[in-house]
Amino acid sequence: MGVSKPLNLNGAVAVLTGAGSGIGRATAEQFAQRGASVVVSDLSEARVGEVVEHITALGRPALGLTVDVTVEADLERLRDVALQHFGRIDLVMNNVGVLAIGAPEALPDEAWARTIDVNLFSIARSNRVFLPGLIAQGSGHVVNTASASGLLGYGFDRLPYVASKHAIVGLSEALATYLGPKGVGVTCLCPSGVITNILEGITVYGDAAVTPRAPAYPIVAAEEVGKLTADAVEAGRFLVVTAPEVQEAVLQRARDIEAYIQASIEAQG
Repeated sequence: MGVSKPLNLNGAVAVLTGAGSGIGRATAEQFAQRGASVVVSDLSEARVGEVVEHITALGRPALGLTVDVTVEADLERLRDVALQHFGRIDLVMNNVGVLAIGAPEALPDEAWARTIDVNLFSIARSNRVFLPGLIAQGSGHVVNTASASGLLGYGFDRLPYVASKHAIVGLSEALATYLGPKGVGVTCLCPSGVITNILEGITVYGDAAVTPRAPAYPIVAAEEVGKLTADAVEAGRFLVVTAPEVQEAVLQRARDIEAYIQASIEAQG
């Protein structure tokens, strides 16, 4: 059995979902700049085309597909096209995410169902489609995009999102334990505020404000998140956060969860 190791992006083949804009696009471009061939997928054909055009202008091989991550056949097609064009897959980044915002007592089942399906079940589908190949070759890397909301439960205005992202963190940790001895690394990306078009993926229920609640952590550009993610892949590192304050808050919570929760309650007063 192998041992989990860093992935050299130079010469690797990376497949990404949700890569038409924001973090996904920035990370795809960063992978390409470091020598990877990139397969970009997104719901928007126009955005996929823009990203592919930009990456090929960098002199790196790239292709794009429209993919709905709620349809397993779309992910299978993504895998098959990548293999047909490049002969192998070394990195899979699961990056699609949506938000449902509203008071916890008012969110309907449809808000929960869509958020869990897109954010969490998409990774379950991706695991079925892509992991057999990575395991068989004994190398590779998986990146799952979670959120600081998956480490800290401050987002009571978007409980389905918080639940899905907490699940992704736990899933990724368990997956790292499983895949590491097989030579496949796992990175869990937990960004805080990032300058993206995430508002497009928000559905608001009731009178909730459109802007999600969040601690006053620094907001970073998507390009910075792309660099941090690529660095983590090449270093074989599990956790990526975009604000050091998140790590300190996680430590505070672990040291004394009663005090942490009480302080969180008082902060709402």
